[in-house]
Amino acid sequence: MNTIKNVIFDLGGVLIDWNPAYVYLDVFEGDHKKMQWFFDEICTMDWNENQDAGYPLDQATEERVKMFPQYEQWIRMYYGRWEEMLGEAIEETVNILERFFQHPDYKVIALTNWSAETFPIALERFDFLHKFEGIVVSGTEKTRKPFPEIYELALDRYGLNAEETLFIDDNLRNVNAAEAMGINSVQFKNPKQLAAYISEIGLKI
Repeated sequence: MNTIKNVIFDLGGVLIDWNPAYVYLDVFEGDHKKMQWFFDEICTMDWNENQDAGYPLDQATEERVKMFPQYEQWIRMYYGRWEEMLGEAIEETVNILERFFQHPDYKVIALTNWSAETFPIALERFDFLHKFEGIVVSGTEKTRKPFPEIYELALDRYGLNAEETLFIDDNLRNVNAAEAMGINSVQFKNPKQLAAYISEIGLKI
């Protein structure tokens, strides 16, 4: 692992807190079971990920309303109140990121599943996003993790060798996909675990 020259960070869940529960837990008056039913059956993760891959938010919303007209008000909240789902930076991880930024030996980029329509909100809110060598946004590229194309794009665009690159993501599916392409990868669980892993593999930051 002492050959690592590049680090790819995921954003949501690693550096930035995002959770639709910030809106819907209030909407459903604290009923976690009802909220989970809504995410499992109506505004599902698969549906949201389709927008992360570039599908227009308005079109996705109208189609979902047509499918479930009785839940129109709740469906429109998903992107209508999206900014309220965006939490704060995960400061302990940002501190690790800043150490990579300050170290001359590493090229640091981001690879995120994020709608191109909402990503400008994050760019405006979080200053550290402007320090990356580059950010690959799935919604802009019209593909997303865990599909191989987006990893290949990130490697090619920034001249990264897979075997010299560490990928950090909270989603095990995305980590496994990166590993299958020869990218050294770790599933992020919390900042303390990530810091311990970085030390364990001998990265100097």
